[in-house]
Order: sequence, then C-alpha cells, then structure tokens
Amino acid sequence: MESKLRSNSRSPRPYASNVTTNCMRDAPRISPKVSRHSRKSAPPHSKVSERQWIFHEIASPEPSREIPSEKGYAVLTLNRPEAMNALSRELLTELRSAVAELEQDPEVRVLILTGAGRAFCAGLDLKEISTIGLPAFGENGELDPVRALERFCGPVIAAVNGAAITGGFELALQCDVILAAQSARFADTHARVGVMPGWGLSQKLSRLVGIHRAKEISLTGNFIGAEQAVAWGLANRVVPDPELLSQARALAGDMLSVVPHMLTAYKSLIDEGATLSLGAALALETERARAANSKIAPAALKELEGGVRARGRSQE
Repeated sequence: MESKLRSNSRSPRPYASNVTTNCMRDAPRISPKVSRHSRKSAPPHSKVSERQWIFHEIASPEPSREIPSEKGYAVLTLNRPEAMNALSRELLTELRSAVAELEQDPEVRVLILTGAGRAFCAGLDLKEISTIGLPAFGENGELDPVRALERFCGPVIAAVNGAAITGGFELALQCDVILAAQSARFADTHARVGVMPGWGLSQKLSRLVGIHRAKEISLTGNFIGAEQAVAWGLANRVVPDPELLSQARALAGDMLSVVPHMLTAYKSLIDEGATLSLGAALALETERARAANSKIAPAALKELEGGVRARGRSQE
C-alpha cells in the first residue's frame, strides 16, 4: 500500500495510506476542497487501490496581514472509514510517523486531526487485537498515538465527526482544542471490553469533567452527545457537521496570527503548569515571564499594538 504522507506540492495529490495530511501555508481565506475519488473518478496520474481515496486539494491563499510568518497548518485524516477509523497496527504506525514528520516540518505549526467518513475514531481494532493481542502500553510503546500527538509542539485541534470511542476518545483528549460536530458522540467502553485504559483516559477525563461525571461515563460505557460534552467541559463547542473542518481551519488561522514563538511557548507553560499545584504553577509562570519578557524591546511592542487594537475592534 502506498504510504506517502507529505503534501508539499501545490497541485492536487491523492493518497492511499491510512493517514492523509494536508499542509496549508498561511491562514486560509479560502478553504481547501476535500473530495473523494472512487476507482472510476481517480485522476489519471494516480494509482488505484481497493480503498476509496481521500483527496486533498491544496489551495494557495493570499497572505493575510494578520499573519506574522508564512508558516501554516496541516490536516491529518484517519482513513479507515469502512472500519470507523479503528486503530489497526498499520494505522497506529502511520499516525506516529505522520506526526513525527509534521513535527520536523517548520512550515507546519498547527495540526488538525479528524476522521474520514462517519466517525472520528472507534478506538483499537477489536478484530485485530482479538487475534494478535493488545499493543504495548507505556512510555516506550511505539504504537502509542497519544504520546505521538504529545510530541507535536504546536497546538492540535480535534475536529470530531461522529463517534470517538475509547482509544479514539483518548486521541481527542490529547488535543488542545476539541471541536465537536453535531454528530459527535463520545464513549469509554474499556469496562465493557475488559481492558484497562493505557493512553490516559482514566486520569484526564476526571480532571476535565469532574470525578463523578467521569465515573458515570467510564463505568457505564454510555455515549454522551456533542451538546452534553460541551456542557460538561469536554469539548469547546458544537458546530454543524458541514462546517466542522472549515471552522477548524479558521481556528488554526487565528492561532497562526499570534506572535509565532508564543504558540509553542504558551502551550508549554499551560501544559506544564497543569501538572503542578497552583502555587508551583504560578512560580513557573513568574520564572518564564522573567526570562522571556526581559528580552522584549519596547519598539517591538509598539509595532504590534496597532494590529491588536484593530483586531479587538473587529470583534466588538
């Protein structure tokens, strides 16, 4: 199976792998067109496989004045729609490789993660693990997708379409922002299949929604819908299904409009502080502020002042 993950050409490029990427330079004023090509409609230059293609057309938007650099974002799509994007070992390997490649790409500063078809991700492939067993869990687990996402320094946006179940739920929780389509549903079925979680769900969920709600979700295996997920603090907001990716791209564009180094530095400060007590986290903030802010020249602040004021007025 073809496994090319880069899309640095400005011409349309089909991908047959289980993970597809779509790199964008600058914040878009027009959205990339996403279409599917079957065996009959695949472009003449492409190779045809039994899998239906996910085809990303790369747009070339005009630069925005709000963007202080020419870097961009990437859309990473889990591509096993016939299996609700269940995490086979092949898909886990490709996901890890794709994220590692994007982390090394200086043109990619924000990552959007979504799923092909009617689901975000159904978790581990139960048919596969019933035959060959569970993948290794822990710090050195090569097939751990959560640790793979954790190594991406920039913001990661989950665009959750349809079901995010168990391992797919854990993928979403690792992201920095969760946008839930109206069709989005979340469930933890670890207790129903008799497998202990190993990608963080038992600890992250309770810290997000509270211990009592987390126990209700995990000890029943019941689904919660998009609106309930937002009400419980699990997702940022609900968006109409047709607008899910366009809103995720717009959010990535907003992130790309900040001072470039702040995307990683501020994310790191928030993430590291979240693991500490409040007192220790405030001390960490003070330490980082002293180190970083002492290097800022007044002229640099003056240069950015006008743009900050204009943006504020545009959002009134």
